[in-house]
Amino acid sequence: MSRVRYLLLQARHSDDPMREQERRCFAVRLSVDPEQITCWDLLKGPPAPSIVGEYDVLLMGGSGDFLVSQRDLPQFSALLSLLANVTADGHPTFASCFGFQCMVEALGGEIVFDPATTEVGTYELTLTPEGRADALLGGLPDRFAAQMGRKDRARKLPPGAIHLASSERCPFQAFRVADKPIWATQFHPEMTGDQNRERFVKYLSNYESFVEGGDSEAALERFGESPYTAGMLSRFVELALSSPRSA
Repeated sequence: MSRVRYLLLQARHSDDPMREQERRCFAVRLSVDPEQITCWDLLKGPPAPSIVGEYDVLLMGGSGDFLVSQRDLPQFSALLSLLANVTADGHPTFASCFGFQCMVEALGGEIVFDPATTEVGTYELTLTPEGRADALLGGLPDRFAAQMGRKDRARKLPPGAIHLASSERCPFQAFRVADKPIWATQFHPEMTGDQNRERFVKYLSNYESFVEGGDSEAALERFGESPYTAGMLSRFVELALSSPRSA
């Protein structure tokens, strides 16, 4: 898997140091050199499907200042169209957080702004029966810790999506597209607790009025480790690239 080519779609401003942090996070979890991951700036619009096709795996993570519920990312509709096309083509794809939410919207689900249920830190998730049987998430314990950072949430998954995990505050935390090498998680399997804390501090102004109790200092104590998700991305690549494309 060392020669796999990755394309990472990023919704972050050019001066945001979390752009490079995000690439490093994915690289560590994939056990590849960061240079093996090509980053695409979504603020300039999404890539053409033909460009995505030049890469073995498509990745999409979080965002710094953009919300799916607000549709405030430039050329957002074009991004949703791209993700719908990528899914129809069965191109191996893993999307977390903002990427998860974009996939939900692109495939016919619904994302809503829900700051009352904001999850920032390390939270316990629970697998659904389908999650326990899933080739990727089924290797996790029924309950496991995961890294979170969100104000939006899915109110409804796309038609036909396989619901894999939930949390106390958010019923939809992961899904797979049936018969496709495509998974999406609201949580961040690409991050450790320390990396999530670093990102929270960078984006504190975006979250401090929404954290539980309004206490950002206390929120810093809610970041812990999530060892069971550490191998998810490597396992995803093994599964995705060993599966035949579904048209």
